[in-house]
Amino acid sequence: MGKSKKSNEDVADANDSQAGDDSQIEEAPTLSYEEQLENVSIIAKPIATKKVAKRLYKLIKKAAEYKGYLLHGLKDVQACIRKGETGLVIFAGDVTPIEVMCHMPGVCEEKGIDYIYTPSREDLGLAMGVKRSCLMMLIKEHPDYKDLYDDCRKKMKSIANETFLN
Repeated sequence: MGKSKKSNEDVADANDSQAGDDSQIEEAPTLSYEEQLENVSIIAKPIATKKVAKRLYKLIKKAAEYKGYLLHGLKDVQACIRKGETGLVIFAGDVTPIEVMCHMPGVCEEKGIDYIYTPSREDLGLAMGVKRSCLMMLIKEHPDYKDLYDDCRKKMKSIANETFLN
């Protein structure tokens, strides 16, 4: 009628089976850029091309090396923009529910901050060097990666102009 105690053998068997499960976990197959674009929300404009997205991921990796030059997450990015900090804002295009961050492009436009969408929040997290996904990030300019930063900013502006003029 009461609870039955597990014997030490039962506990050991359960632990062994769990340990075996860990070794059998396979990573989900990564989607191609075109497949990722199919999962993007309707408001994700301007969206980075495959080549520009790769450059942005390189910029994120470089910025992650310096403390304070890469801010990530809705709360941090929103606070920094409100305080008047500038840089490049990169949004993930596959965010659901979109209401979480749909106000941010308007805020960036009001403050004159360049922004762009990339197709995958997982790729943003991986570029940053963590296993978690990331909704958005703000990259501040640093002398060590200024050339890459300026190149990305120029390409972001040209994509934005093409998107909004068409």
